Amino acid sequence: MKNIDVTAVPAEYKKAVVKESQGTITEVSYSVRNYINPLRKLVTNQNISSKEAGRETVKGDAIIKKCNVYLPAGYDENNKNTKYNVLYLLHGVGGNRFEWLYGSGNSDGNFVICNIFDNLIANGDIDPMIIVFPEGRSTYDWEDNSFNAEGTNMLGFYYFDYELRYDLIPFIESNYNVYANIKDTSSEGIQYNRNHRVIAGLSMGGMQALNLILGGHRCDSTVYTGRKSEWNNGLDTTVLASGMEDLFAYVGAFSNAPTSSDGKVLGASIASCGHRLNLLYITCGDADGIASELGYEKAIESLTEVAGDNLADYYQVIIKGGVHDFNVWNNGVYNFIRLSFGKGERNLKQCVVKMKLDS
Repeated sequence: MKNIDVTAVPAEYKKAVVKESQGTITEVSYSVRNYINPLRKLVTNQNISSKEAGRETVKGDAIIKKCNVYLPAGYDENNKNTKYNVLYLLHGVGGNRFEWLYGSGNSDGNFVICNIFDNLIANGDIDPMIIVFPEGRSTYDWEDNSFNAEGTNMLGFYYFDYELRYDLIPFIESNYNVYANIKDTSSEGIQYNRNHRVIAGLSMGGMQALNLILGGHRCDSTVYTGRKSEWNNGLDTTVLASGMEDLFAYVGAFSNAPTSSDGKVLGASIASCGHRLNLLYITCGDADGIASELGYEKAIESLTEVAGDNLADYYQVIIKGGVHDFNVWNNGVYNFIRLSFGKGERNLKQCVVKMKLDS
């Protein structure tokens, strides 16, 4: 573990820094070749079998999606010698690329989530870094943010890993000055790159961080599986995702949604992976009526015991009085990124921290 204390976000970190130290938000478009089409098939330009995907895979035209990108103060696209770590920050079931920005609140005319990162950087807690706010639905109708268990927009949440691996990460790493280079597939390159990417999400995005990155179940509508939903929300498990620990060494889940796989499934995927997970940070409010019992508590059960030595640092943080909101999620990202990229010495021994935190 790193010698960094897990705390509530300091009040001053929610306030804006001086103008010259503020990062900027830009909206960018990119091409996606891996997504769910209107027939619920996986369009892909990769050699992905129908057995792996759990549905028919087909060729198809690319679609154009958008994401928001936070660039730290001083970022210069022409300065190729200065490199940056990247955080991919995922939204919830009714959200989109703007949820972390507008949902986190506004202070001094700036988004609170940006103020938090501006302060972390300005105070030297972390090095300047890039943050990507994607659209987490990998589907032709990715702009539909309604909750419809039978919709392709909902199905798209469970196939975001293919877009992330084959479309979004290559786009980011080709267009921004970052340490990681997904084109380097040597064993040394993979290990280096995964240490410079981190991913976390709130609610449904927390589920994606667990199920898609660590390796849990994909889900589809019970209309198509023919079985009853264990969550009574019209969704049912299908195949296991293969996981993405080869791309990410740090994973955070904040108030992860009920369709998150259980701890034994997630732990087994971590244990069988060829890469050690540097950090898994899971947090939830103890008054969260949406995620606490069905999502968070299920996901943590027996996880560390099954994962074994392939999981290095594990943080299980309950927020006292916390509900399903940005008080919990802002605290989550503040601590998660400090533990991932903070200026502290890392102990190579396994560390398990289970704690309660006043909000």
